[in-house]
Amino acid sequence: MTSVTDIKLALKQALAVISGVRQRRRGWGKNQGVNQPILADFARARQERRPFNSSQSHRISRILKRALDIITAASVLFLLSPLVLSVAVIITLSDWGPVFNSHRRLGYKGKEFGCLEFRTIRADATAKAQVTVVGDILRRSSLAKLPQMINVLLGQMSLVGPRAITKEELPRYGEHAYAYMAVRPGLTGHWQSSGRNDVSYQNRVSLDVEYLSKWTLALDFAIMAKALSALLSRQALLPRVDS
Repeated sequence: MTSVTDIKLALKQALAVISGVRQRRRGWGKNQGVNQPILADFARARQERRPFNSSQSHRISRILKRALDIITAASVLFLLSPLVLSVAVIITLSDWGPVFNSHRRLGYKGKEFGCLEFRTIRADATAKAQVTVVGDILRRSSLAKLPQMINVLLGQMSLVGPRAITKEELPRYGEHAYAYMAVRPGLTGHWQSSGRNDVSYQNRVSLDVEYLSKWTLALDFAIMAKALSALLSRQALLPRVDS
């Protein structure tokens, strides 16, 4: 006859088996479609519970940040839809090429995505990229990045954040790589408000690291204000003079 002790032991063994199956299934789901070394780095950083993304106040701030991203991106795309459609038509009629360029970039939790921009070079450009007249205007006015609002809506980017980098660039961030993968890359950021393209590559990495370590919503608002000021300045709209 089966004793109460035997029944309890059998129940414990069954629960252990069920728990193991659930853990393996979770692991399989998380690993699909994500670069394994990058995923391992992100998982290790989360196990260590580093302070960058662990405080309750930061979680609330990031929820507000995402809400601001969605509201702003949707509003901009709606209000500027006539401009977006006009630019798309002009680009298409100029040489019958594609409207957008898509660049592979590293995003949230190490997932790659297609970072969108209006095409600014000729569709038939071969060895040397030839910037079109419309493309030059789009670059100088920063309107070439306007399609990235779509990336923001899709949750692949944020209005403000570190630079959108390639997978090969991640090792340059060293021990701060975990922090980079814990946020979404930005349409604008600390590197741009501190000098745009005049900043060296290494300084851009340093500015990204500084942003990641000191991030607050107030810092995002300050960066957006500087970016808008730079966008509306005369220097951004003046014709380019080749030296």
